[in-house]
Amino acid sequence: MHLTGLRDRPVVPQCGPAAWTLPGVDNIVCSAWRTTMFKKTFRISEPARPDSADLSNTRNILDETASRRVNWLIHVSFHWRSLPGKANLALASTLALLHTSPTLTPLFTSLCRKHLPQTEIFHMVDESLIQQTIAVGKLQKVTVRRLIGMIESAASIGVDGVLVTCSSIGPATTIAARLFPFPVIRVDDAMAEKAVNQGRRIGVLATLRTTLEPTTALLREKSAAAGTSTLIEESLCEGAFEAVLAGDTETHDRMVSQALMDLVAKVDLVVLAQASMARVLQQMPELTVPVLSSPELAVLRTRELLNGHSQALPSSAHALEF
Repeated sequence: MHLTGLRDRPVVPQCGPAAWTLPGVDNIVCSAWRTTMFKKTFRISEPARPDSADLSNTRNILDETASRRVNWLIHVSFHWRSLPGKANLALASTLALLHTSPTLTPLFTSLCRKHLPQTEIFHMVDESLIQQTIAVGKLQKVTVRRLIGMIESAASIGVDGVLVTCSSIGPATTIAARLFPFPVIRVDDAMAEKAVNQGRRIGVLATLRTTLEPTTALLREKSAAAGTSTLIEESLCEGAFEAVLAGDTETHDRMVSQALMDLVAKVDLVVLAQASMARVLQQMPELTVPVLSSPELAVLRTRELLNGHSQALPSSAHALEF
């Protein structure tokens, strides 16, 4: 193992255990190792290179210390969660929101303040995920891996859940949800479930084919799971997405509104495939059929799952092993 100090200079024993570091290891956990090595070197004028036995002992110390720290923190946090009043606010859940467009952050911030007032939130944005998907016309394996990498980054700081707000990479979210011990929520999942329970002729409106196809597939999957028969009418509003990318939201909203008016005449219920389309409903008169959008339904589903995750934490904590 290569040992380094500050600014990647070789480590030289100094007057205290803090002179030693292990790259990539938490300094608090590493203190046990530093102390061990310091005792061996404090009164030696020249630095001694750790032998294999020292390194083996160090790994054992780190593994044991890290295991105790994590189990203690989870055990204590479980008991503190049940405390009333402000004591409970100190351990409020944390939610990461993963976007492929920065334009969605104000909308989801507002919804989280409304439905998750005690939840700490932060946003992660990577526009290249959707840009790459549009460029090749489908979701690629590399995009799935990159999304998983973003979720791993969120997990490394201790989130209780992740909400992915892009429908085009929805299938990647479904895959990622199987890999983490906390909820990873697909933005259109709750909307699709509600749609198949309320309508038999469902219209799907999208401005991107890469969103239309996975949304339609999700509706068919939910319909089969519910044992219902569903007829799906697809509508692709071409040119609207390019308009909003160019900053012309007025053209985007006008095109989506017109396509929506045409679609409601053919179906029992309409699903807006993209979260960015939700604001169009605020500008339209009352329609003759229900129109579902994903953002608020997704946040409500997230609230349910975060509550369930916090209640399930004790059993998970007891089973944690290193």
